[in-house]
Amino acid sequence: MSKAKRVFVLLALVVLALSSCLSDETDGAPRESAAVPAIPEKLEIGGDGVPVLRVYDVAAEEIEEMNLEDYVMGVVAGEMKNDWPMEALKAQAILARTFVLNFCDTKSSMYEGADISTDVSEAQAYAPENINDRVRQAVEETAGMVLSADGEYPYAWFFAHSGGMTELPSVALDYEDEDPQYLSVVESPDSEDAPDDVKQWTVRFTEEEVLAAAAGTGLELSDIESVEIGERGESGRAKTLRINGTAISAPSFRIQIGANRLKSTLIDKIEVDEAGNVTFEGRGYGHGVGMSQWGAYALANEGKSAEEIVEYYFSGVDVVNLW
Repeated sequence: MSKAKRVFVLLALVVLALSSCLSDETDGAPRESAAVPAIPEKLEIGGDGVPVLRVYDVAAEEIEEMNLEDYVMGVVAGEMKNDWPMEALKAQAILARTFVLNFCDTKSSMYEGADISTDVSEAQAYAPENINDRVRQAVEETAGMVLSADGEYPYAWFFAHSGGMTELPSVALDYEDEDPQYLSVVESPDSEDAPDDVKQWTVRFTEEEVLAAAAGTGLELSDIESVEIGERGESGRAKTLRINGTAISAPSFRIQIGANRLKSTLIDKIEVDEAGNVTFEGRGYGHGVGMSQWGAYALANEGKSAEEIVEYYFSGVDVVNLW
């Protein structure tokens, strides 16, 4: 074989090899799929392949067995307005489904015999009376979809309004373990359609209310002389408050004094008057960890899908199908 022919053959072999490599990448060659979490062993599986939940209904004071997807419909209707953008409702459904499966996998309900309850102190809001066709569509189109963090259910935290930025659970939730890798502080494009008293707010508490809330965190005082921000997180949220110079947990204080009144720990200003009454000025509504619902609203209106929305707030996770 001549030298020219040998060169030609070698070139042909190189082209063939490159072609084969490209074909493997572009012709649908299987890629390693995301790890899918296991359905908690304590849950029974219905005939349709969907887990059945034993839900303690606080209003009815009884346990009701229901399909997990029916429970998720009630949660979406309780946590988000049923006329919101469809992709925001679908994002909420994915998180609600992840939340309950994480709960059943890692915790026990405070109500004996139940897998979970409608008590917001341990779980999610639940309002089946608000279910409409849009909520049904959002749940049906995401049926079985959950977040997976390396094959585990992540903590699918969400809240109403970020005030511009989210926060880590160690700052905003008294979370004592190491912050999960799938959560970070991100800017949140919360919609301008949010109510003014959610975007910015002012609230005044009497000295008696502040003393009672401080006592609830373990700090017993006879009067209020000063209230200041102690340690702050990256978002600006208060991790601690200093009352009369003593540091207490800001998230715990918020819960004790009323989370619907002290709407967040993203506090901009604190004033104490001569009578010991305390006025807080701040932004946002909720703890600030995970997905902002008004952020989801804005992202959905920008054309983002439910998967893109949840992956914006939870980094490095996969959206997978369980059924």
